[in-house]
Amino acid sequence: MKQSELQGRPRAAEAEGPFGGPLARREPLVADNKTWAQVDDDIARHTEVMPTARWWAVFVPSVLLMLVFLSSLGVAIGTGIGTSGISHPVGWGVFIINFVFWIGIGHAGTLISAILFLFRQNWRTAINRSAEAMTIFAVMVAGLFPLLHTGRPWFAYWLFPLPNGRGPLWVNFNSPLLWDVFAVSTYATISVVFWYVGLVPDLATIRDRAKHPLRKKLYGILSLGWTGGNRSWRHYEAAYLMLAGLATPLVLSVHTIVSFDFAVSVIPGWHTTIFPPYFVAGAIFSGFAMVLTLTIILRHVFDLKSYITINHLEAMAKVVLLTSGVVGIAYLTEFIIAYYSAVPAERFHFANRMFGPYAWSAFIMYGCNMVVPQLLWFKKLRRSIPVLFVLSLFVNLGMWFERFVIVVTALHRDFVPSSWGMYNFKAMDWLLTIGSFGMFFTLFLLFARVLPTITMFEVKAVMSPEEASRKNRKEVVGG
Repeated sequence: MKQSELQGRPRAAEAEGPFGGPLARREPLVADNKTWAQVDDDIARHTEVMPTARWWAVFVPSVLLMLVFLSSLGVAIGTGIGTSGISHPVGWGVFIINFVFWIGIGHAGTLISAILFLFRQNWRTAINRSAEAMTIFAVMVAGLFPLLHTGRPWFAYWLFPLPNGRGPLWVNFNSPLLWDVFAVSTYATISVVFWYVGLVPDLATIRDRAKHPLRKKLYGILSLGWTGGNRSWRHYEAAYLMLAGLATPLVLSVHTIVSFDFAVSVIPGWHTTIFPPYFVAGAIFSGFAMVLTLTIILRHVFDLKSYITINHLEAMAKVVLLTSGVVGIAYLTEFIIAYYSAVPAERFHFANRMFGPYAWSAFIMYGCNMVVPQLLWFKKLRRSIPVLFVLSLFVNLGMWFERFVIVVTALHRDFVPSSWGMYNFKAMDWLLTIGSFGMFFTLFLLFARVLPTITMFEVKAVMSPEEASRKNRKEVVGG
């Protein structure tokens, strides 16, 4: 059995443990006894050679879906958002559903990378670069939906409090929708900087490996003159730690503000104080599920089984199981709050959620987010890659339906029965929703094609120092 198919059990070392037994030593985070030179070759190789058939097999469908998405955007902008299923009383529909879904995916990426870094979790080396890239592309996709929902995206600059000659026409600073503008734009800026700073040492490695003068020049510019000296590393570590410290509370605050889009209203089902922690827990839950999906794809497309081992995937599965429990508690708390409040409108909303015309969507949400992840209690399933991949897709589906339930079931039946109505997806809604995944995966695969998807220098840092240095010296002497 290869080391990339590790057993997930501590191995006994030649030492005495604290209770007289053998001292347990964890399995290596990098399998197959790699050397430092092999790490560089394996991770940087896909940026230096022509794309493989596996990459094309994933990339071509993603591009086709992205073209569908861009065409749908053009039709919606040129014709109007009436092409979607939005109507009275559901004034928020596919645009806000997808915005909240993608912004949740985006918030989780940097949160995962930053928190695991601050807590010194070495297994993050397999997922942090993918999580950070996921953040940037998810926020890019998410930002398109509220702009399109305005109906006139060419006036998007009106969202900012710019000095103008339009008289008393100013943004409403009391609106959480305006808070979103500042929060999301600030978060996107910090995320890009955090991601790029982490790339600099690896960009320098690719620069030094480059043969073509243009390629060497381009990566030389991107690496900002990195030399790898002691002073460079001290400044890098200080900057990276500071950005991780900034990103962590910023992510928590940003998704809290996104939840305020709902919580500060008076709509039954929205007006509740549990929304901020509920949204943050949901973001971590859906984010880890999406990272699990992406890392399994990367593992097979770029043959990174030695660096994304089954132990890494199992660790992510455990976090998905934990956050599923937190989200499940939040779901139950909503019902308890509605019952305890004794507010007829609140009680009716949750009864309508479970037994009304959209009950099917609520059962999909509860099934995918609460029931399906319970399979991860079984170790054999946690360490099955096909099971993990399918389960991550179910979680992504369930979290999308969570946003659907929050938006649609609260609006289609409000206080006045005479204003009740239904929200039905039209072709435009489906094209925008499915196409957004195409744009996200296209951007992610392009990133994986030209930049290292795993942090090379961090992988070397978590390898066995004695073994790696001994093998590296042997390579240098032998070469």
